[in-house]
Amino acid sequence: MDLQPVAAGFDATRLDRIAAHLDSRYVQPGKIAGCQVAVGRRGHLAYSASLGQRDRERGVAMGDDTIFRIYSMTKPITSIALMQLFEQGLFQLDDAVARFFPSWRDHRVWVSGLGSEMVTEPAHRPVSFRDLLTHTSGLTYGGVLPGMGDQHPIDALYREQQIRSAGVPITMPEFMEKLARVPLRFQPGTAYMYSLATDVCGALVEHLSGVPFAEYLQRHILGPLGMADTSFQVAADKLPRFAANYARKPDKTTTLLDDPATSSFTRPPAFVSGGGGLTGTVADYIRFCEMLRRGGELDGRRIIGPRTLDLMRMNHLPGGKDLAALDVDLLTLYGNIGVGFGLGFASTIDQVATGALARGDYYWGGAASTVFWVDPIEDLWVVFMTQLMPSVSFDFRGQLRSLVYSAIVD
Repeated sequence: MDLQPVAAGFDATRLDRIAAHLDSRYVQPGKIAGCQVAVGRRGHLAYSASLGQRDRERGVAMGDDTIFRIYSMTKPITSIALMQLFEQGLFQLDDAVARFFPSWRDHRVWVSGLGSEMVTEPAHRPVSFRDLLTHTSGLTYGGVLPGMGDQHPIDALYREQQIRSAGVPITMPEFMEKLARVPLRFQPGTAYMYSLATDVCGALVEHLSGVPFAEYLQRHILGPLGMADTSFQVAADKLPRFAANYARKPDKTTTLLDDPATSSFTRPPAFVSGGGGLTGTVADYIRFCEMLRRGGELDGRRIIGPRTLDLMRMNHLPGGKDLAALDVDLLTLYGNIGVGFGLGFASTIDQVATGALARGDYYWGGAASTVFWVDPIEDLWVVFMTQLMPSVSFDFRGQLRSLVYSAIVD
């Protein structure tokens, strides 16, 4: 696709500062091996750049067809899938998950202590679909998410119970039953904590639709959108395009974390994670973002209704508060003052508080420092992908927002 920055209302020279910034500050100093970035507005591709290498050890250049681990950028796709079933009348947002998984009726909630000394109390109300979509359910990530998460007594229980253990096969019903036996970190709907909640959303998609989760995504989102390179496993014929994943060490150097030739993503997943299991290309995620920009439709294929999408990007946090006020974990490192959370997306609710140029964007990112956002006010989207963990290493989203919005001149 030809670049059309002027038609999209950008100053092309200012957009060129994006590659210069990323290359001089991150690629050339070796902070990241490489990256891709694309900007679209009003249906035009305004900017695209591929920098550095996708596999430093093998000396392979970053190409437009590179396949990335998108990790938590899986979450918005899963959330759209669940809300498709909402549109079909299969549940309401405040319905209890226990309506479909009865073992979730008797959740306990942590009060104090650990191990045999742990004190719990009954949940004041059941966990709802809205709680899951907004990460206010009381679930956690088990303290294993790279770069964030404290080691709470509840996290220890997740690990003891092997709620989600790498390489250990587990079905969706087994996953749900295990979660039902572990106390919640807090009372449902009273706080925010990034968690396995979107994996639960994937299990609910499978249960409500009667179709295996991965197959459902392929039928109803990935296939219709033409996201041909997005999947839970990188096929053998696509392995040459699969990027290496790196880790930033305490001494600020990087080391190979996941070799594309031996990665677990080259094998069928032990658990099909709606919260972080997908791999894909920038080109594929552009199609997802363009569908969002167009209000839920792309190339004549309606994925979600525009009013449903409007509801999803509203702030659903209790009392209309922002993430900084409710987050009990470490995600405030992202600068979440003035940021709300909807049904699968974070969103800017107070531009002055965020100190950013964006007014109405909604967004998310992935554990390997991938980022996207869609802005209905400016009619644009941005997709950025690299492979560096943890994602809190650098504020790519904040820097890119400054670079992109300052290039809009109409």
